[in-house]
This record gives sequence, C-alpha cells and structure tokens, in this order.
Amino acid sequence: MPIGRAIERSQGWHRRLTVPQFTVVTGLLVVLIGTLLLATPLCSSSRVGLWEALFTATSAITVTGLSIIDIGTDLTTFGQVVLALMILAGGLGLMAITTFLQGFVVQGTALRRRLDRGQALDEFGVGGVGRTFRGIALTATLVILVGAVILYHFGFDDIPNQGERLWAALFHSISAYNNAGFGLWSDSLERYRSNGVVNAVVMLLIVAGGLGWRVTSDLTTQLLRRRRSRRRLSLHSRLVLRTTLLLIVFGAGGLTLTEWLNQGEIFAGMPWSERWLTALFKSVTARTAGFSTLPLSLDTVTESSLLLLMVLMFIGASPGGTGGGIKTTTVAALMAATRSTLRGREVVVIRNRSISDKVVLRAVGITVGSLLFVMAMAMLISIASNLNGKDSFTFMEMLFTCISAFATVGLDLGVTVELPRFGQAVLMVGMFVGRLGILLLLSAIWEAMTQEQIQMNRQNRVGYPSEDLYV
Repeated sequence: MPIGRAIERSQGWHRRLTVPQFTVVTGLLVVLIGTLLLATPLCSSSRVGLWEALFTATSAITVTGLSIIDIGTDLTTFGQVVLALMILAGGLGLMAITTFLQGFVVQGTALRRRLDRGQALDEFGVGGVGRTFRGIALTATLVILVGAVILYHFGFDDIPNQGERLWAALFHSISAYNNAGFGLWSDSLERYRSNGVVNAVVMLLIVAGGLGWRVTSDLTTQLLRRRRSRRRLSLHSRLVLRTTLLLIVFGAGGLTLTEWLNQGEIFAGMPWSERWLTALFKSVTARTAGFSTLPLSLDTVTESSLLLLMVLMFIGASPGGTGGGIKTTTVAALMAATRSTLRGREVVVIRNRSISDKVVLRAVGITVGSLLFVMAMAMLISIASNLNGKDSFTFMEMLFTCISAFATVGLDLGVTVELPRFGQAVLMVGMFVGRLGILLLLSAIWEAMTQEQIQMNRQNRVGYPSEDLYV
C-alpha cells in the first residue's frame, strides 16, 4: 500500500508544481537538452566535451555570455544555430516561456493562479499569457531582423563572403537583443571598435532588449495612438527610461573620467571622439550584455573603472527584459526610500506617487539576497582556487567574475577559463540563479515544503505587537 500511494502521488507531480518550481524544473531540462546537443559531433569539435557543453548551454540559456570555448572555431555552423536558439529561449524570458507552457500542463487553472502567472510575465491583469508571449515574440523578431539587416549592409561590410556576413549579422543581432554577449570571434567586437554603425546598432539592440516588455508595449501603444488620445506613460515606464538613461550617461562619463584621472591604458592613444564612443559602448554593454570592444584585464583597466563596471553590472537591466542584475526599478525604489527617510517622510514617494511598503521590502530583499549570494560565490571560488594551487587571481578579479556571472553579463578578465571545475560550477549556479531571480529561487525552495504546512501557516495568521528598533 505505501508503494502504491507513492506511485499514485508521483504520477501527478508535474500538476502540483507551483510557478517558481515549474520555472526551475523547465530551465534545468532546457539546459540538459542543450548540453546533450552541443556535445554531439554535429554541433562541436572534439575539444568540446560534456563539461564544456554544459557550461556553454547554461551560459546561453541564462543569456550570460561567459564561455570556456571559442564559439567561432569550436562549434560548427549547426552548433552555432543551436546556440542562437538557446539564447532566444533564455532571452525572450525563461519565466515567460515556462509560464506559457504551464498552460498545457496545469488544468482547471483558477483566477488566482492566472493572476500569479500573469505577473511572472509582467502582465499585471487577467489577460491571456499566450497573447503576451506572442507580442514578445513578434516584437523581438522585428527588432532582431532590422538590426541584422543594418549590420549586414553597413556594419559587417568588411566580410567578403555574403553567407558568413549574413550569419554574423543575424547571430550578433540575436545575441545583442537578448543581452547575451556571445560573439563569433574570440576578440568579441574589438575589431569594430571605431565602427560607428556596429557600435550604434549593438547598443540600441541591447537597450531595447533590456527595457522589458511592459515598457516596450507601453511605448508602442502610445506611439500608435493619435496625438489627441495619447496618455502619459505609466510610472513604471517613465522610471525605467529615466533610470536607464541616467545609468548610461553616468557609466560613460565615469569611465572616461576615472581612466583619464588615473592615466589608465585602456584609452591610451585614442582620439577623444573614439574614447567617448568606447566608454559609451562599455557603459551600455556592462549592464548585462557582455560585448567588448577593448580587452579587459587588470593591466589595461584601473581598479576604479572595474569598480564602476561592477556597480553597473550588479544593477543590470529592467524587469521583464532580457538582461539580469537586481534591476533598475529596484535601485530606484531604494533611492526613493533613502530620500524619503532623509526628508522625514513615512511614505516612499516617486514622481508624486506613493510606493507601497511591499515594493520597498521586495527591493530590499532582492538587493540584500543578491549581495549575500555574490559574496558566497566569491568565497567559494577563492577557496577552490587556493586548494588547486591557482592563487594568481586577485580578489578583484574573482569578485568581478562572480558579479558578471550572477548579473548574466558575460564580461571576463580571463578568469573563467583558468578556474578549476568547481569554480566553474559555482559560476554556472550563479548564472542560473541570477537569471531566474534570487526571490524566485527562494520561493521555489520554500514552496517545496509540504502543502499542509504552508496551508496551516496561511490559516494561522497571528498578529504580533510592534516595538521600536534603533538602526
């Protein structure tokens, strides 16, 4: 009888999964399938084993861009196509895809569960998940194709073979829009450092992908309306656009100023026009894209510039976008809470709108949880490096790599390839957690408890007396 009950319960396990649990399980399955595909001779050379394929598939699904292989030489054309498809799957939103698929798995979905699933897609309403996903897919297809056409005709015109040029334009357009940072060349985009078209198209694709579907939909709706019937953008859209612009300007100006004051070598010998273009590109790509037009190392970049890049990477893109990080709105909420505290207000106000305590607490939880997780990653990698005798990495290099992995950026100081497998495993876990979100993962773990215990906790809600705490 106990065995029969266990079999009966196991048969419907997929129907009892919550949204966070279903997202984690589906993400792991997609990574596993991608690993097995990339490890086959049809997709890669003999240099790519199961471990290299696993790391590459994890990096692609999480749209990070860190790699321990050479994409252009170690993967066949078919393998590069598979990699591009995995980037699309992860970039269009792992949560969006799994939520869409959950509609075929869970039957008898109640209204509350529809609302929860909609929120995972930034659809704050009862609207259908399928309609939202179609909008995301159509918008992404249009933007990627436009970017690929421009890169083909005006950006990569130095590639004589038309087939290679077409694939290079399409692949880099997919990688840029999905904030993946994968390139077909070992030097990323360094050969196009002074090419204004390539820099402009890649930056616009990165920003467009990182804004998030909610902002893109809001902008499109307002542009398609007649001038008289147009309304103001939502607070979320205005906040995302403003914060994104401020971070780009702050990053570009900060990189140029710090390198000039510290007499760094990264801009040495460049005219000021090329310096500004390079700094602007680096500021945009540092927020989860991972492309590079300059080699990064402690020898070429000053520590103050690396610290600035780590701040930009940690903040990342916007909610619902193809990038990672703690998100622009999280930082905006924390800054607004700090301002309200300094002014003695009891309510957090942004643009003449009060923000609920739940949003502020969520922003604090995301930030603190992400910081603790990154610190744990750096500690584990440091221990692994010391045990394997690889003590040549500085803490700055290890911390930079951990933030790059957790924020799904893909910028590397040459550490990833040299790490032992345990260290690379830590990076893979960091990439996966960073793409899903620290709160989503914790929610999935918490909901793995018995449903009876959760239900009992919900029913037995107890109020507690309040008391002051000095901070």
